[in-house]
Amino acid sequence: MLKLAVLISNAGTGTNLQAIINSIEMGLLKATVSIVVSSSKDAYGLIRAKKHNIPTFLLENNEILENILTDIYKVDYIVLAGWKKIISKSLINSFQNKILNLHPGIIPDKIDRVIKNPDGTNGLWNRGKLTNNAIQNFLSNKSTYAGSTVHYLSNIFDFGIVLARCFEKINYDDTVESLYSRLKIKENEMYVKTLIKLSTSKG
Repeated sequence: MLKLAVLISNAGTGTNLQAIINSIEMGLLKATVSIVVSSSKDAYGLIRAKKHNIPTFLLENNEILENILTDIYKVDYIVLAGWKKIISKSLINSFQNKILNLHPGIIPDKIDRVIKNPDGTNGLWNRGKLTNNAIQNFLSNKSTYAGSTVHYLSNIFDFGIVLARCFEKINYDDTVESLYSRLKIKENEMYVKTLIKLSTSKG
């Protein structure tokens, strides 16, 4: 059974965390959320965690994060869900291919490649853009599809081994809010399915 640490902030409402909790309680994901770490005291994900009796920690000193996850909770995977702080190279190296991130764009398999949307047009990487700016970038560029990627965090910014991608068709009258409301549902499902696959492979 996987031991997960979910890292959150006040950047969202904690829907990915809730999706993970729900899948565990339904018996779909063979894992436990050992700790929810927040960089913000007003993160709604903290309320979600406490409702399910999951230990929480408010991180004020980024330097102690590795100790918390490695020595105290001994987690198998770190799941970033709206986390805004920089993850240190030391932590990335300690959890090589064990830190999952959800990026609001289509990360390529190789730096010099472009992934195609379902209709054959170029997918946008949105490298360096946070959620709202990334969704706006899809609209500003008149993209036919928005999309997100689950990948392993690496020392290369907004890049790493891709685990899954999802796409959402953009409507002519979409706003950032309407488009992301649909894409977010697919993101939640994709994150959970990725973790289920990892838990199955771990046995």
